Parts: sequence; structure tokens; C-alpha cells
Amino acid sequence: MNQTAQELLRDVERQLEPKSDENRLVPSISDGRAPRAVLAALACEQHRIITSDWRSFLYLAARSPHPSAGGFFTTLAQGEVLALEALSGFAEACGVGGRALEDYAPRAGCQAYPSYLAWLALNAEPSDVVLAVVANFRAWGNYCRTVSKALREHYGFGDSGCAFFDFFAAPAPDLERQALAVIQSAIDAGRGTARAFEYGRLLQRYELMFWNTLAEPS
Repeated sequence: MNQTAQELLRDVERQLEPKSDENRLVPSISDGRAPRAVLAALACEQHRIITSDWRSFLYLAARSPHPSAGGFFTTLAQGEVLALEALSGFAEACGVGGRALEDYAPRAGCQAYPSYLAWLALNAEPSDVVLAVVANFRAWGNYCRTVSKALREHYGFGDSGCAFFDFFAAPAPDLERQALAVIQSAIDAGRGTARAFEYGRLLQRYELMFWNTLAEPS
């Protein structure tokens, strides 16, 4: 008997959940050990990632054969616009902005995630990408929640400086409902979901690569 969309999502989340010792940067931010220069690099890398992911989500929306999937990716693209606005406060608090963001030389390990998402946008069944992306939300949200708390406690950042991480740390039940509707429709139609675990696994590894690349000396 087929799993329901919610059962499938929870199963994928459990299988993909990163181990507590796999992310080397977030714990050092959590206790205030990470240098401010690393936070500045994080802001610059995210600036590149957000603008890339925005285009990827719009392309996935255009490729989606069903309005529900298109609506999900359109919502994600709109979220990237809001995230980019919030990122400016974090970048300013880190002492970077304007030309510094544009002139920053990105690290390959940090840009692997958006590069793979762009590949998915071109090649993957959209409903598989829905499952892979939403399965990664829990880990990303937990990281953002930890970083937001640490920025206030150890680095003296105010609400503007933390807004980017607050945005992603907040629960998004409506977005998950959208995703579950897309996944359930794919299950009912016998379409997609076969490659979703592979896609989600790689997205999760590339996200860890992002954090751990920043944890290494530049």
C-alpha cells in the first residue's frame, strides 16, 4: 500500500536528518567562537545563493505540469525575494554591503547547493524536487534558529541583523501544506517520487558542504 504524502515526507526527513556532529560551523557560531569575518563570508555566499535559487524556483514553476506544483515553486521564489531583503540587514551588521557583496569571490564548496538546485530545475521531475526541497527545510530551519539566537547573545546583533535567520527559522505550515498536496497528487497519479530521496540526500550533503566550507580557513 502506498504511503500518504505526509508519511513519505516524514520518512524522508528521518532518513536525511544530519547527525549532530556533521555541521562544524553552526556549533562555533552557537557559542560565539566563529570570527566575524566568517559571518561576513556567510552573508556574501548567501547573497549569491539566494539570487540563484530565485531563478531556479521560477524555472521549476514554469516547468511544472500542474498548477499546484507551480504555485509551490512560485511561493518559494517569492520567499527568496523577502530573504534577500532581510539579508541586507545581516550583511550590514557584518560590515559588508554594496560593492563588497558584488566583488566577493565565492567558494566552490559553498556554491555547490545552488548549482545542484539549478541542475534539478533543468532535469528533475518537479514533484520529486518538491519532496527533496521540503525534506531539507527542517535541518535548515534548525540551523537558522540556532544562528539567530547566537547572533543576539554573542555578537550583539539586533533584530535587523538577525531578520534573515528569523525568516527561515519560523515555521511555515502553509508552505508544507502546499508541498504535501503536490506530493499526494504525484503519488495518486503514479508520477514522480522515485528519485526524490536521491535528490534530497544530495541537497542535504551540499548544504553541509556549505557550512563546513565556511568553517575551514579561507
